[in-house]
Amino acid sequence: MLYDFFILALNNLKRRKLRSWLTVIGIVIGIAAVVGLISIGQGLQEAVNEQFASLGADKITIMGKAGGMISPFASEISSKPLTERDIEIIREISGVEIVSGLLMKSLEAEFKGEKKNILVYGIEPEEYSEMFESVYTFYKGRALDSEDKSKIILGYNVANKDFEKKIGVGDKIKINEREFEVVGLLEKIGDPSDDSSIILNIDSLKEMIGNEEIVSMIFAKINPGADIDKVAEEIEKQMKKERDEKLNEEPKTFVVQTSEQLLEAFGNILGIVQAVLVGIAAISLFVGGVGIMNTMYTSILERTKEIGIMKAIGAKNTNILTIFLFEAGLIGLIGGVIGVSIGIGIAKATELIAMEALGTRWLKASANLSIYIGALIFAFLIGVISGTIPALRASKLKPVDALRYE
Repeated sequence: MLYDFFILALNNLKRRKLRSWLTVIGIVIGIAAVVGLISIGQGLQEAVNEQFASLGADKITIMGKAGGMISPFASEISSKPLTERDIEIIREISGVEIVSGLLMKSLEAEFKGEKKNILVYGIEPEEYSEMFESVYTFYKGRALDSEDKSKIILGYNVANKDFEKKIGVGDKIKINEREFEVVGLLEKIGDPSDDSSIILNIDSLKEMIGNEEIVSMIFAKINPGADIDKVAEEIEKQMKKERDEKLNEEPKTFVVQTSEQLLEAFGNILGIVQAVLVGIAAISLFVGGVGIMNTMYTSILERTKEIGIMKAIGAKNTNILTIFLFEAGLIGLIGGVIGVSIGIGIAKATELIAMEALGTRWLKASANLSIYIGALIFAFLIGVISGTIPALRASKLKPVDALRYE
């Protein structure tokens, strides 16, 4: 019986091709937008998870805070910036294995007469390499050591894209008029800020900017078996004491976060952004649902006499209701199938454009089958729900009134 209803509903849609396709478009747009946005959002979340997994769960990050802003650049504008003194305090805390400071500055770099503003990372080579040994891989050259005061490492884009001429190991670059030799070239990481950066010894960078104390960020790696949350609490406590901040209040000039807390913060932000975008896309689905309802009402008016004939030969109210619900559900399902296909295409195209134009691997399309199946079910339900009121109206028509209808 259900199969007969399905065939009947399909034939009715075929008879009104233009109107059916115009109605389907509303569902297609909404489903395509939702699938595309969710796929990209989940892909971005997976990329973030991979990035933090590579950093490891045993890291603690300390950043500056100024005017509510938390970032590597907030330290310099904070009333009490992060300094070498903070590094020494953290180094003495029980459970801390390695501490490494990072200094970030945007400086002018010159290669063969061409000048560019480049993000420069000043690192403590030995500590940083030991802490983040799995993050950076070289396609040519080597890492820095503590004696490399006039040596630098280049991100992939700096070596291959940012300047007109490619830069190789052994080439010389001037940074703030000081000459450095390139000793290492990094593989593409996928983060534009890292790929378009220069890495050098933190002492060399401090000499160039004339400040021996300030750092942008501090990283701490804990000992195996240590409780990372307790170590983080102790770091926060000792830094508050150093800054004369109240122990029972949130830190005013810095923030201490574990890898898990950072990941959770990123996840919350991504979740909010994704929810807003999907909410906007859902408006299209609402419009599509209204279109289905309008189409079904028009279909009832055109087929009033046909409904009367079906009732006269024994069709029940439930039979008429089922036929029209099948039609509405089919419109939603067809729109869903096309919309899912277009949504996958949009997500994949966005991923490719991001990789080529922006040089980032963060924007990825997550090929999650549950998303696609859920979208199809949702599209079908939108059709059924939108067609319920018109279908009920059709099922309640009296045979005599329906046969008289002109």
